[in-house]
Order: sequence, then structure tokens, then C-alpha cells
Amino acid sequence: MAKTKTSFFCQNCGTQYAKWVGKCTACNEWNTIVEEVIQKEEKRSWKQTSPTKRVSKALKINEIAINEEDRIDTKNNELNRVLGGGLVKGSMTLLGGEPGIGKSTLLLQVALSIHRKVLYVSGEESQSQIKMRAERLNDQNTDCLILTETKTQNIFKTIEEVDPDVVVIDSIQTLHTESIDASPGSISQIRETTAELIKFAKETSTPVVLIGHITKEGTIAGPKILEHMVDVVLQFEGDRNHTYRILRAQKNRFGSTAELGIYEMQSVGLREVENPSEILISEKDESLSGTAIAATLEGMRPLMIEVQALVSTAVYGTPQRSATGYNIKRLNMILAVLEKRAGFRLGAKDVFLNIAGGISVDDPAIDLAVVASILSSNEDDAIAQDTCFAAEVGLAGEIRPVNRIDQRILEAEKLGFSTIIVSKFNKIAKSNYKIKVVLVSKIEEVYQQLF
Repeated sequence: MAKTKTSFFCQNCGTQYAKWVGKCTACNEWNTIVEEVIQKEEKRSWKQTSPTKRVSKALKINEIAINEEDRIDTKNNELNRVLGGGLVKGSMTLLGGEPGIGKSTLLLQVALSIHRKVLYVSGEESQSQIKMRAERLNDQNTDCLILTETKTQNIFKTIEEVDPDVVVIDSIQTLHTESIDASPGSISQIRETTAELIKFAKETSTPVVLIGHITKEGTIAGPKILEHMVDVVLQFEGDRNHTYRILRAQKNRFGSTAELGIYEMQSVGLREVENPSEILISEKDESLSGTAIAATLEGMRPLMIEVQALVSTAVYGTPQRSATGYNIKRLNMILAVLEKRAGFRLGAKDVFLNIAGGISVDDPAIDLAVVASILSSNEDDAIAQDTCFAAEVGLAGEIRPVNRIDQRILEAEKLGFSTIIVSKFNKIAKSNYKIKVVLVSKIEEVYQQLF
């Protein structure tokens, strides 16, 4: 009888060790090394398409033919946008997110609305539970097949019988394969089951979508190699206390990672938000100080977001600096610029900043809106509700230009704003906008314009 071979794996990062150690040298975590049984003999996991093994041949780069990626329309505009136009045939997509955020709901909705044969494999819910959820979603696809199974060999047997166009796995952490004697959810099982699914996807040109659990740090559970193996990594995020959810691409081999999809969680499922600017700007009966509207971009989509600031006298001597949805270091930099270059005495005051709608923004074009909201709160003087901003602020106090300014101006015009304040160094293509475009070069000019 062959000797059982074991190895030691870090359950946090997946690093392999020959013997047990207390601390992982790769991720510096303590007590995460676990012994797992590994099996060297190769077992058949997915049938080979050809009896003879093909050997790939090296080609000159100018001899390689380029094939246009064949995509499957998911009938979900927000998901299509984030994916880059739909599911590429033979691709592997990984969707991660917090528990209860709506990952299973989103993919079940897609499975029920797409006009293809979909095999939805669940290792977490029974068929009757999924049926109850499907009735709540009000979408009916007679070609959607539900399978409750966790063993990959049985899943592949069903795939051979039904021949689906799309396979959804909920979730990768529940699957296990016979070729490795380790518990489901362990590093070895996640890596091996994903490798089997990738082999199946590439050989049959069937797109596979995986749902992945995340750790308390917010990263996808399992080895980091899981994210390297797949073609697309999507992150589904949002606050469970709010109804809005954001879908981002962290990695995409077939499209941009800058796109953003926004959904609203309702009792009948996830509703696509076609115009997110409406939800990111709060409705007010009267003008309030400390709020400013910024024209930002997420990928190709222009968004109007509300920046809220509160400036108050520091009670305990040490002023506080707090930012939600905005980089705290950039806020400190802007406050230093206002103090040094523009002469505003903010060093002894508490400053709190919030991006409305619960989203995080990295676009430097919202700098001017941050400055305007801070000055508005400091002066306790409201900015006109029909004014918005799109410019970056430099360390010298200058107002710097931002890219694709014409898209930002058109979005502001479409949403009914009457004035937009931008950098005078921006090259604006046309001058016949219905909206008034104010050009400024320094913070002092912005202050004079507003107050």
C-alpha cells in the first residue's frame, strides 16, 4: 500500500511548507499552518476532448490570428458594463462579497433572465430554497437547471448529461474533489477544484461563474492564487443597512477595471440603477452649508456626487480629521494647502468629510468640491444648489485640469445644473453649452466666486 503523502499549507495565503512552523514567513500570520493530505497520482477530473495530447507550437507574433471574443449577453446592463460587454465564452469569473450582500440573488437573477441553458450548482441551499427565491424574483427561465451538489466528479457528470451554455457555482468554498483528501474550503481543495473547473471551461468554451466567500479583512477566502487563476474578479460591495450595492471589477482580462455597476436591493431582487447621480445627490428643501456637488467619472460613466463637510471648533484641543469614502491623507493635504496658500485658519478646527451615498471615490477631480464644502461649512454660508465642481487642487493652491471635462460638463447640464466651476487650464472643445462654465486658476478665485 502506498504511503499517504502530506504537506503543510498556510490557510491564510496558501504557502506550502515541508514541515509545521508556528509563523507563516509569507504573510506573517501565526498558527495558520495546517497539515493536509495530498495525492500525487493523477485522476481523471474532466474528460479529454481529444484522445491524443496536443503539443502547442511556438508561433511568430505576426503569424498569430486574433479572434474576436464571443460574448454571451447576460440581459443585465450593469453586469454587462462591468464585464466589458458580457460573459466571454470559456472565461472564469469570480464574484466575491460580504455575507448577505446579494451575490446569490444577482447570479440567480442573471440565470433566470438570460436566454441560455444555465446550470446553477448550489452547495449551500436546497433546490426548494432556490425555487422560493426564484418565485420572489418573478423571472422565469425554463432552461435554468438547479443542482445541489458539492462533489466535482458528480457535477461534471451532470454537465455531460445536460450540456449547459453557462455554469454558476455557489460557492467555490463548498466544493471538494476526490483527487485530494482534504476538507472542503481548505487551501488544497479550493485550488484543485478551481483548476478542474478552469480545465472544463477552456476545453468546452463554457463560461463558468464562481461565488467566493470573503475573509474578515475583505479579501476573497482561500489562496491568493485563486484570483490569479481566474479571468475576471468582481467585488460586490455595499452597506447592508443601505439598499444600494456597487459592483466593481478588480481584475478583468477582457475589459476595463474602471467600470462600476450600481444596484438597489428591493424585496423582488436587485434593481439596476440606470442614473446613479439621482441617488448620490440628496434631496433638500433648503440650501445647507457644507455641501458641494462634484462631477466625477467611474470608468466611462460620469457621476454627480455630493460631498458633505463639517468644520467646527476643536473642543478637546487636538483637532480631529475624519473622512468617509475619501482618502484621509488627501484631506489632510487639502487642509494644509488651505492653511498655507489661501490663509484659512483651519488648524485648530475639527474637519469631518463624507461622500453621500456610501461610495468611495478616488477621482482627483472631486478635490475642488471638497475645498468648496469645507469653506462653505467654515463660513456657514450655503453654496447654490445648481452649482457643481470638477477640478484637482495642487500643493501650490492652483486649480489643475482634469481629463474628459466635456463629459462632466454634459452630465451636469443634463441633470439641470446652471453653473460648473472648472480649471482655466482645461481645453474645452466647444463653447455653446447651455450651462455656465466658470474658469478659475486659484483657490482665492473660487472663494470670491462662491462667497
